[in-house]
Amino acid sequence: MSFEALERIPEEELVRRWERCRSLLRTQLPDAGGVFVFSRMNIYYFTGTWVNGVFWLPLEGRPVLLVRKGIERVRLESAVEQVAVYRSFRELPGLAAEAGSPLSESVGVEMSGLTWALGQGLARHLSGHDLRSADGVLNQTRAVKTPWELAKMRLVGARHDHCLRELLAERIAPGMTEREISIRIWEVFFSQGHHGLLRMQNHGEEIFLGHVSAGDSANYPSVFDGPVGLRGAHPAVTHMGYAGTVWKAGTPLTLDVGFGLEGYQTDKTQVYWAGACEDIPEQAHRAHDFCIAVQGWLAENLRPGAVPSQLFQHCWDWAEQDGWGEGFMALGGNKVRFLGHGIGLAIDEWPALAKGFEAPLEQGMVLALEPKIGLPGLGMVGVENTFEVTPDGGRCLTGSDFSMICVEPG
Repeated sequence: MSFEALERIPEEELVRRWERCRSLLRTQLPDAGGVFVFSRMNIYYFTGTWVNGVFWLPLEGRPVLLVRKGIERVRLESAVEQVAVYRSFRELPGLAAEAGSPLSESVGVEMSGLTWALGQGLARHLSGHDLRSADGVLNQTRAVKTPWELAKMRLVGARHDHCLRELLAERIAPGMTEREISIRIWEVFFSQGHHGLLRMQNHGEEIFLGHVSAGDSANYPSVFDGPVGLRGAHPAVTHMGYAGTVWKAGTPLTLDVGFGLEGYQTDKTQVYWAGACEDIPEQAHRAHDFCIAVQGWLAENLRPGAVPSQLFQHCWDWAEQDGWGEGFMALGGNKVRFLGHGIGLAIDEWPALAKGFEAPLEQGMVLALEPKIGLPGLGMVGVENTFEVTPDGGRCLTGSDFSMICVEPG
C-alpha cells in the first residue's frame, strides 16, 4: 500500500527547534549532553509525528526517535532519519549508541512527561546516568514560535474571531440552554475547520470546547485553573454547558472557548448580552470597559524584554485602585492570580503573566490575555484574546473588536 502524509514538517523547521532547545540546554543544564522527551505533544513538536515513544536530542549528533508502535506512520510523517522500535527503557542506551548518538553521563529528562511509575523505571534502567529535569528548557523552547508556527496561529485566530463575532451571533438567542448554545458553537467551529480537540499540558487538566456560562453560571464554583466558572455538562464533565440552564433576558453569556486547527490553538472569550445594548447595566458596562483597557495596556507592553510578573502586578494594582479588586479575575474561591498564559500546541503554555515569572518576554511568543470581572448575581464580563509578542507591542490574532455583542430575543 502506498500512502502520503497529510503534512510533513520540513526538516529545516525541525532543525530550528532542535537548535533552540540545544542552546537553552547549554545555558541551563550545562552538564547535560542531551535531553530525553517523553510526552506525545513534545515529541510531535520535535519530530512532526504524534507517537508513543521516546525522542533523544543530543547536544551534538543526530536525534533519535524510538517508538513502541506505528513506525511506518513515523517514516511517512517525520523528517527524523534515525528511527527504531523499542520495548523497554533498558534498551535506550544501546539503541542511542547504535544510531551514533550515545547517551551522556548527565542526561536531561522531560520529567513531567512520565508517570511516577515510569519515572522510577527509567531511573532504574539508566542508573549509571545522572538524570536532570529539563522541563523548563522544553517549556521555554516551545514558548517562542517559529515563523512556520506563527503562520498557523494567525490562521487559527482569524477563524476563531470570524466564528464568535460573525457566525455565532446569528445562531444563538436568549431562551436557549447552555447545551444548545454549545452545540451551535461546535456547528460553526466545525464549519471553519476546527479539528475537534483542545489540548492542555499540565497534569490532570482537561478541556472540551471550553466554558459556556449563561448569567450567574460564570460565578459557579470551579476547579478549573481559570476565572470563568461554569456548571458544565455534568459533575463528571465540567466543560461546555448545562442542559438545565437557560440564557435569560437581561443577562450576559460568557463564552471562553478555544479554536484548534492543524495542532495549534488560540484562546478567546466573547461576551454576549441578552437584550438591547442600551439595557446593559452601568456596572457591567464599566467593568467590561475596564477589562478592555487592561487588555489594551498589556498589549501595548507585550514587547521583547518586558517582565511578565511586572505586567501582572501593574494591572493587579490598577484593579484594586479602581475598585474592581473583589471581582477582578473572578469572585471568591474562583479568583485566579494570573492575567494571561502562553498558548500554542497546548492551551496552557509557558509563560504566565503572574508573580514568579521573571524571564523577559521574547519576540515570537504568543500569549492569551484574559482580564475579566465577576459581578455578583449577574455573571462575568471581560475579554480574552491571543496576542503575538512583537517589538511594536502585542499583535492580536483573534480580532480587533472587543465589545459585547447584543442579541435580542427573536
